[in-house]
Amino acid sequence: MSRSPLIAVVDYGAGNLRSVVKALERSGLDARVVGDPDALRRADAVVLPGVGAFADAVSHLSAKGLDAAVSESIAAGRPYLGLCLGLQLLFEASEEHGETPGLGLLRGRVERFPERDAAGLALRVPHIGWNTVRFAGDHPMLKNLPQEDCYYFVHSYKVVPADPEVTVGVTDYGGEFAAAVARDNLFAVQFHPEKSQAAGKKVLDAFAAWVRT
Repeated sequence: MSRSPLIAVVDYGAGNLRSVVKALERSGLDARVVGDPDALRRADAVVLPGVGAFADAVSHLSAKGLDAAVSESIAAGRPYLGLCLGLQLLFEASEEHGETPGLGLLRGRVERFPERDAAGLALRVPHIGWNTVRFAGDHPMLKNLPQEDCYYFVHSYKVVPADPEVTVGVTDYGGEFAAAVARDNLFAVQFHPEKSQAAGKKVLDAFAAWVRT
């Protein structure tokens, strides 16, 4: 019997790691919290969850050498799933708490939601709660996901990709924004699958199917 793929859940000193691991295990994956760069490089796939501030996450990843290990794993073609901050960190920079460089694996920026929506009405920030995501694209993850579903969000900042083709899921909150991005072996979402009940499990089931191919 072939072994189950090993999924490294990146530990950079913050985040709801145990709930992410448990959610991945419910989808049949061998998921382990990993804080060592060499162990991360040996994993078959990488999940980068995230809560907290962008700059703090970058600092902790860099201090542990995990930023380079994540980038090398992606460059080697291993599947990557980013959750919330794990999506934002893929981009070139964030304006949260001043200009902070990200991993730069995708072109674009992370920007705060505006104070008002397109109609001039006050917009509550952070964006907290359930919202619909509409998917479109040909990434392997999307083969096992519905065209739209409702997921749980908690965030004050959104990604603004420079290349619109990487956006494979959109949500409306004060206007349309990128809620899911993908390119090759990258797939990342702004929402929290581990908090999104049945809809979130479908995302992690799709990830499990992807890493087993």
